[in-house]
Amino acid sequence: MSSPSPSPSPPPKRGGCACLFRFAFLVLAGIGALVLGCNLWVVISTHGRVYQSVEMIPATPVGIVLGTSKKVAPDQPNPHFDNRLEAAAELFRAGKVRHLLVSGHRDSQYYDEPRDMTKRLVELGVPPTAITPDVAGHRTLDSIVRAREIYGLEKVTVISDDFHVPRALFLADHKGLDAIALRGESVDFRASIHARAREYLARVKAVIDLYLLDTQPADLGEPQEILVQGDS
Repeated sequence: MSSPSPSPSPPPKRGGCACLFRFAFLVLAGIGALVLGCNLWVVISTHGRVYQSVEMIPATPVGIVLGTSKKVAPDQPNPHFDNRLEAAAELFRAGKVRHLLVSGHRDSQYYDEPRDMTKRLVELGVPPTAITPDVAGHRTLDSIVRAREIYGLEKVTVISDDFHVPRALFLADHKGLDAIALRGESVDFRASIHARAREYLARVKAVIDLYLLDTQPADLGEPQEILVQGDS
């Protein structure tokens, strides 16, 4: 008599895979909500203080030009650099600021954003006596805090790219600096897509720096005075 054939094994349970999938989905959804929420908070809370026109923007004593590199490759100029400095020079020529604080990163004699920005502003007609270089503006937070704590500024105009100025104003609000912003001419989307993508994450980092980590500038140093033309 033949023995009965073994019964087929039950199919493997998929509960573990489904739970893992749901967990991954919830994590990704949470990250997406965090990025979206932080970006909306930064942009909406500062929207009314971002100006596109030199004619319409109110005057302030000092403008802060936020740093960026002169070139994106050895033989390729950086359009963000040119746009920021042309906007700053136009603002100065229109009498909407009387002094420019150029704040950026310097790590050697070969890479010095404030030096390069100062040179370009002079080429655009801004007198050297109306420019103060800040070589410790390693990041936007550093530039904003140093404007308030080192240079003693209370009311400023921030000059940078259209996608960058909301974060600078958001930081200024938290650090007690009364700020408005002039956005430079928009760089072509294809030429600025990487910078714009990074900015979405930088806004999240700004919220975390301010409200969770209390991040401080890498370098403060001693207070310095800015001599603004026309001040008594």
